[in-house]
Amino acid sequence: IKEWVDQMQKELITLTDTASGMQNLIQIYHKHNPHFTVESNNARELVATAAGNIEGLLANRSHALKRLASQAEKFQMEHEWMDNSEADKIVYYNAKEDLNQTEEAKRMKNRYVPDDFEIDPDFKRLVSYNTTAVHIPTDIYEGSTIILNELNWTEALEDVFRKNKEDDPSLLWQVFGSATGLARYYPASPWINSSNSANKIDLYDVRRRPWYIQGASSPKDMLILVDASGSVSGLTLKLIRTSVSKMLETLSDDDYVNVIYFNDKALYASCFENLVQANVRNKRKLKDAVQNITAKGTTNYRGGFELAFEQLAQMNVSRANCNKIIMLFTDGGEERAEEIFKKYNPKQAVRIFTFSVGQHNYDKVPIQWMACANKGYYYEIPSIGAIRINTQEYLDVLGRPMVKADKKAKQVQWTNVYLDALELGLVITGTLPVFNKTSTGSKKSQNQLILGVMAIDVSLEDIKRLTPRFTFGPNGYYFAIDPNGYVLLHPNLQPLTAKFHEPVTLDFLDAELENEIKVEIRRQMIDGLKGNYTISTLVKSQDERYIDLGQRTYTFAPVKGTDYSLALVLPEYSMHYIRAKIGDTITQAKFSESLLADKFDEYGYTFIAPRVYCKDLKPPDKNKNNTEFLMEFNNYIDTKTPNNPMCNVELVNRLLLDAGITSDLIKIWKEKELQHGVLARFVATDGGITRVFPKSAGLSWEEEAETYESSFYKRSLDNDLYIFTPTPYPKENTSDDSVLVSRAVNIIIDNITLKPAVVGVKLDISTWMANFINSTQRMNCNNEICGCKRNDENVDCVLLDDGGFLVMSNQDDDISKIGHFFGAIDPILMKDLVNSSLFTFKKTFDYQSLCDPKKESKAAAGLRSVYVPTIADILNLGWWATAAAWSILQQLLVTITFPNFLDAAEMDDEVSDAMLKEVCITEQTQYYFETNNLSFRGDIDCGNCSRTYHAEKLPKTNLVFVIADAKLTCLFCDTRPLIQDEQQSDGPDPCELAHNPRYRKGPAVCFDNTEHV
Repeated sequence: IKEWVDQMQKELITLTDTASGMQNLIQIYHKHNPHFTVESNNARELVATAAGNIEGLLANRSHALKRLASQAEKFQMEHEWMDNSEADKIVYYNAKEDLNQTEEAKRMKNRYVPDDFEIDPDFKRLVSYNTTAVHIPTDIYEGSTIILNELNWTEALEDVFRKNKEDDPSLLWQVFGSATGLARYYPASPWINSSNSANKIDLYDVRRRPWYIQGASSPKDMLILVDASGSVSGLTLKLIRTSVSKMLETLSDDDYVNVIYFNDKALYASCFENLVQANVRNKRKLKDAVQNITAKGTTNYRGGFELAFEQLAQMNVSRANCNKIIMLFTDGGEERAEEIFKKYNPKQAVRIFTFSVGQHNYDKVPIQWMACANKGYYYEIPSIGAIRINTQEYLDVLGRPMVKADKKAKQVQWTNVYLDALELGLVITGTLPVFNKTSTGSKKSQNQLILGVMAIDVSLEDIKRLTPRFTFGPNGYYFAIDPNGYVLLHPNLQPLTAKFHEPVTLDFLDAELENEIKVEIRRQMIDGLKGNYTISTLVKSQDERYIDLGQRTYTFAPVKGTDYSLALVLPEYSMHYIRAKIGDTITQAKFSESLLADKFDEYGYTFIAPRVYCKDLKPPDKNKNNTEFLMEFNNYIDTKTPNNPMCNVELVNRLLLDAGITSDLIKIWKEKELQHGVLARFVATDGGITRVFPKSAGLSWEEEAETYESSFYKRSLDNDLYIFTPTPYPKENTSDDSVLVSRAVNIIIDNITLKPAVVGVKLDISTWMANFINSTQRMNCNNEICGCKRNDENVDCVLLDDGGFLVMSNQDDDISKIGHFFGAIDPILMKDLVNSSLFTFKKTFDYQSLCDPKKESKAAAGLRSVYVPTIADILNLGWWATAAAWSILQQLLVTITFPNFLDAAEMDDEVSDAMLKEVCITEQTQYYFETNNLSFRGDIDCGNCSRTYHAEKLPKTNLVFVIADAKLTCLFCDTRPLIQDEQQSDGPDPCELAHNPRYRKGPAVCFDNTEHV
């Protein structure tokens, strides 16, 4: 078998080397040496510069924010309160107004629609720079006095917005979110987004957006206390469940929360026994737990409050350590529990908010007293409509300490990453609270109310522009994290969802494959330290099918003026890069001539990476083909020359240099005939050129034109091997029976090793199969294995790649399965290869997948946990007068009206995938070679029979040859397939994670002073 393997390996490698002209390419690079220099990437300097640039960008935005906030306070102070009679003097553009207004709407004096909307390239939607737009939530009456006054004074902000935009034309949305729920934003743009076409309810409320919550109050430790005693009947319990869900939505990742319910005694609603971070998964767990609470027993407030205060007093767990709050949801009660408050809350350090839920005639005084005696507030939630407003009002109270701290609280805060509601994509937002400075004439000189939050967006695209990566090679990249450890910049941060209410929090340790040193790097970055580590780490391939071991150097530094930290990751072969120096137009013209589309016959089919070579040359959309972009590029440098000030000269010249170098290689290819069995040859470069020869093979070329995102390219750099890549198996409508073989080109210049290109060939499967069977024959053999005959009944021979995917077989039936995972073809053999340490695997969670939403029957949901009357009851007239009957009627009415109210927001036919599907977690499994050993053998015992196998790796490649007794010789083996495909999953168990939460840091300042507030 060793002989066969050596023979196979030699044939494959010689074939690849000769066909791809690897040695020739190395000589061509040396020949072109005068056209480039080798520069080094100094990681520390690069990080310092990029962090400085980001700091500059955010400082500009902060400056604009401060101007807005101080002006807003001034305008509000000077504003005279008006009553309703003057309402029609106010004119504004309501963003939800239909663009082609009806006649009736035109008659309404105080509404108008700007007539100068134009599609703006920065926003990619209709905007008008001459005015602002106003958004008022659906459940707020726009004619109310409060809203009219708010409209009146905020109108003056328009000039400040405009001035900011003139000073810094790169500004995006500027928004004032008012505590009344009104939002005014500039530039004006219609409130149309894919989730609220005409038949949908617009559920947007500015006060529930992550940036508003983060800007309007300091972080909070919230304990939600639910009364689950017997008196909490069906409808009340349903209202409480919905209220708690809505309350959880007002929390962000900086907050901590837990839910407790009590009747005779107090119990945890879920598996969480202390406060947990209010992240998406923990909140979902708590929402589900609240749905399962059932009401019974007596009301014991003491037990509930005792457990609640104990939770808030725990010091040995991670928590926000700022505002402490208890939220009590109850139907009312007799008891005041005064001694509990004296004992646990003598200084009123914990605020208590109480909610009287449902319609009933219990005494409200005790629970009102609880709130007022503990610096809280009392709210009533009689019906479903009151929930949204009343569960967010508490934020006004929590904003008071900020107003009191005034200047100190005037610090720009930067948020986590989230999706912009007006389709800007991923943004981070700078926020500043705006305070009410109106004097009330009494001793308390101020109203102590927060007016709202001023916000300015920074698109992640802008930050990416300040962190260019094209000198780092495809496996080098920047990333940045916030104090929660979430990435705001990372090549793997690619949320697929388009729903803006879905958070996009991806922890650094989930964006990459976690190891202990990365945990330490993350901790130091959160703490704002500088550092640098060189580690060997597992790396997931771009197509997420393979795992490689690579060496990486992590260099990081804080971004001053913010709590973000930036890092640069470089493999050792990216410590240096090639910089083209072809400034003269003659050389440029000579090199660019080989890029012309009508020269494809001569120079092979050419693809160029879709990069921003020049600011006025837009890279292509997903659906535009590469050749069109190539022609636009040629046309551009023909008319405007590559040295145009709009162009990134380094990027353009590198592309042209690579065009020149690869065209020289093609000339050599043309002199040699294509060997038998080779379908095509290709070369791809860091500079962004891919050439496939002959031209005919280029038409069916499926790989990424952007070499920085090409899976085989990135893998070839990390492995000094010949990498065989079978076409991944959903072979969509391609008759492409081939396997890609690629290898990185190593060039040594002045003792520096560079890997500027990858060359390779496409092998024809049927020719290879014949060679494969030929090279595994033994002459003159008697009664033993005579090699791998085609379709041999006794012996299976296969070649697998390092991910466990099938590359070659001696069975015709399996040839169609090339590119499939071997565990689905011969499960028991694959399992044994894992047990014998040839393969091992890693399971990881992908938090950015999309799945079809789970369907639940809506009608059934309403009537659970409801007492169902018997026939005798219904016949008894007295029964109709009881509370039970009314409770059931109420139930029925709610069930009829309520689900539809929520579902109305879910139906739409022509919506993209990203809108219909939900964000979900999937589990991925990747297999890889466990050790460097070359030979493995063993017996698979299946009870009544066994199968022997021998496996031998092919040196210098990522292949392993396996010969075994055929599947059909032993039918007693376990045939359940080993699954490698992504599977939908619930992710890691939040209950276990809560015992050992990841390190994070809250904001440096906390405003929770409760004295006189």
